[in-house]
Amino acid sequence: MQTYGFDFPKSIRKTFLFDLEENWYLPLLAKYKNIPVSAVKRSNFGEYDMAVNYLTSVLEEAAAVNKVAIYNIDHMAQLHFWGKDAATLLHRSLGANIVDMKIGSCKYTLLLNEEGCVQDDLILMRLSESEFILVINAGHDITGEGEQHSEKVQLIADIDRIMRNKKDGEEVMAEDISDTLVKVDIQGPLSYKLIKEIYGADVMKNRSNPDKNMNFFSFNEVELDGHKYYFSRTGYTNRWGWECYIPVAKAAEDFKKIVSRALELGGLLVGLGGRDENRISAGAFGLPLMGQEYDPHHIPVNAPLFDAAVDMTKDDFVGKAALAKAIAAGVSKRMFIIISEGIVSGRGVYLNGKRLGSVTSSINSPNLSLDQRLAIGSKRKNVNEEHGTAAIGLAWLYDNVFATDAEGKDIVEADGKTVRIALDFYREDAEGKPTGSPVAGYATQEGITPATAPKALKNIENL
Repeated sequence: MQTYGFDFPKSIRKTFLFDLEENWYLPLLAKYKNIPVSAVKRSNFGEYDMAVNYLTSVLEEAAAVNKVAIYNIDHMAQLHFWGKDAATLLHRSLGANIVDMKIGSCKYTLLLNEEGCVQDDLILMRLSESEFILVINAGHDITGEGEQHSEKVQLIADIDRIMRNKKDGEEVMAEDISDTLVKVDIQGPLSYKLIKEIYGADVMKNRSNPDKNMNFFSFNEVELDGHKYYFSRTGYTNRWGWECYIPVAKAAEDFKKIVSRALELGGLLVGLGGRDENRISAGAFGLPLMGQEYDPHHIPVNAPLFDAAVDMTKDDFVGKAALAKAIAAGVSKRMFIIISEGIVSGRGVYLNGKRLGSVTSSINSPNLSLDQRLAIGSKRKNVNEEHGTAAIGLAWLYDNVFATDAEGKDIVEADGKTVRIALDFYREDAEGKPTGSPVAGYATQEGITPATAPKALKNIENL
């Protein structure tokens, strides 16, 4: 059987931008902030050596999205599918409706296994009737055996999972094109200004109506100086912004221009920590992350983006039968945003002494209002001061903690006030029993920051 994925790397990989981060950005940032250059904290993320944060703190980087945040996303891979049956194969392999996608549109979807659990979450771009680019998560380009966290693992790349669904006689070709493109994301209200200054406003125009800007979840394929770029109006922050796929020949030059201008505009290059905060604080419900909220062992029903990512009306797709069975049985497990007085990653969630589930992600945030922090009821000074911080996160809970109305809808507001369900977060011992003192917090459906991504670009054109 032909294998399309890469072998497990013998050593941790570096993105195309790694050397620029270390040898160009750090000295520039140090000079700009008048701080000394020091070693960057890094982490193995999808077998890539990625910065958790740079010389600036996670909190400072997380706040950059309120102006303009730049992310090195070159650890993610791009897969190219083409052929007269490409749409049919992708439709069969992925949760979303692919055959009805318009040319120039993007779609968020899930790659599931037969048990209905998540192997990866992805963005698909349709280039033509028979041609697609699929954007996948870091590490999901590997087919082979290796070691992760001191344990042996057997990985199968997304491209192989999909191509193994191809039927005899179908015409579909596929290749990983990640080495030809460098992915840089630009998010925040000043993203339009930055891209316009560097690439021109035309790259953000609606391909069907050039008098208007492109719609949310659409993309443009653009040739600049003889090189092909892709700009999509997407991003895992739910704020205004773009994901840029830059040809490798132009990537170093463009990255320097983008980051330099971002610094001038009050923005920053943001590492894994700030990016994590930005996706949890993204709009009304936060955004799940593969390996945290999504994994190959739990079905994604009742995750915030399930209905957008999975079309249960399709005739069939990998994992549909398992999902349908779970939905018919009644899935009570829910994902919620939680706010707590400190980081509670991995802790058990308790209500009146009863265990409800566990926290999958948690990080300190600069984007919580004073009202949101005071609602915790914490005695910690840093939580209650005007410019204080608290933690935000996502948790899977066995049951819905919110009361419902006569129509079965969650009651998220009462007497003009947001409903917040007080919770305790405990460490747990080897037997799963709570231990030590709890961290206080609550579940909410108010979100952390307003979602701006779907809003008209006219709101930010002239900022």
